[in-house]
Amino acid sequence: MSWVANVMLSVGPEDCHNAEAFSGWLDNECPRRELGMRPGGCGNLRLITAADNQWGGHKNPECEVFAGALNHADLAAVVEHFGSLAWHNPNAVQLFVMDQEESFFRVWMIRNGALRQYAPSSPDEEDDEFWPTAGS
Repeated sequence: MSWVANVMLSVGPEDCHNAEAFSGWLDNECPRRELGMRPGGCGNLRLITAADNQWGGHKNPECEVFAGALNHADLAAVVEHFGSLAWHNPNAVQLFVMDQEESFFRVWMIRNGALRQYAPSSPDEEDDEFWPTAGS
């Protein structure tokens, strides 16, 4: 059985090397969400804004976005590792994380040297008010 998380990483051009290193960490060292599972093998991120992009519109994106679907990744460890890296421009990096059974991305950014979440913490998928009522 799998447990999939969708992850996107937006960086400035000066941080593409760090994004690739982060992707390598995900594939080789990332802790797993279940106890007893060997670290690594969760998946990796791929640059999706290269010249051969599949985005809509008539222009190529003017940003560097890496994306991937991770399997059994310990997302708290993923976020923590993201925040610990020596980004060249930490104010420009953004990590988007949507775990399985979640309905929206949680956005993580670094501000004043601290990792911060920039998405509503509530309501979330566990709260009754998150879901529309019948007839709405």
